Amino acid sequence: MTSDATHEEAVSLLQELGLKEYEAKCFVGLSRMSSGTAKGLSEVTEVPRTRVYDAVRILEAKGLVEVQHSSPQQFRAVPLSEATETLRDQYEERVERLQSALREMGSIESDDDEAELQEVWSLSGSDAIENRAAAIIEETTDEVVLVIGSDAVLTEPLIEQLNSIDSDIDLIVGSGSASIRDRVEREIPRATAFLSELDWLRGEITPQEDAAVGRLLLVDRSAMLVRSIDPQTGNEQAIFATGLRNGLIVIARRLLSQGVVEMTPLEQD
Repeated sequence: MTSDATHEEAVSLLQELGLKEYEAKCFVGLSRMSSGTAKGLSEVTEVPRTRVYDAVRILEAKGLVEVQHSSPQQFRAVPLSEATETLRDQYEERVERLQSALREMGSIESDDDEAELQEVWSLSGSDAIENRAAAIIEETTDEVVLVIGSDAVLTEPLIEQLNSIDSDIDLIVGSGSASIRDRVEREIPRATAFLSELDWLRGEITPQEDAAVGRLLLVDRSAMLVRSIDPQTGNEQAIFATGLRNGLIVIARRLLSQGVVEMTPLEQD
């Protein structure tokens, strides 16, 4: 990545964290200087000199910039480690305030009593999918069945979460690969590992395929998440379904009963 591209990325990321354009440009400029005046900073950042003062004043209030009240005034960015920690704290505080505000608003109930019985939703993006999978597993009370099609699915956070599941909850993890099964046995010893007989979990992703299934998660036989990967773009999508008698979940239970021959409880619908 070129210096200009890196500079633009830094400015863009700071804007995503809540800084306005001139504030972001001034902070990035000062982070590359030992210190600077409004005139010098304006020349480096191409921010109008009159706007530099406003931007620096806000950055100082946010704890990101220090000001020396000399003539002319000197500005400098706080050390990078302090700046990133301050930004992280401010961002997390905003997320917590948002969460609190959304909870306090309450929900608008639907008149449809059947709405929660058989739901099917779609999700996009690896972060959203990972968060939903983690939330589903966290809420389990009886049984977690996870079938994976790629070694990449077994991330450290997932392994840690699976190992932390209460001992009275059944944990069944399978795949179409013997190497993945062996890894599950080593790294998640409390899980019942199996080699699936489902053909679509075997082999690598090829450009000819419409999509490859990366994960099938079934929790308490009433919540399901299926993640797929587009072989052309690498984009991830998922289908999330709930409801004990949801048609998709019924099909998933029957598919798993074919792939896990010994697990006879899964065959009971």
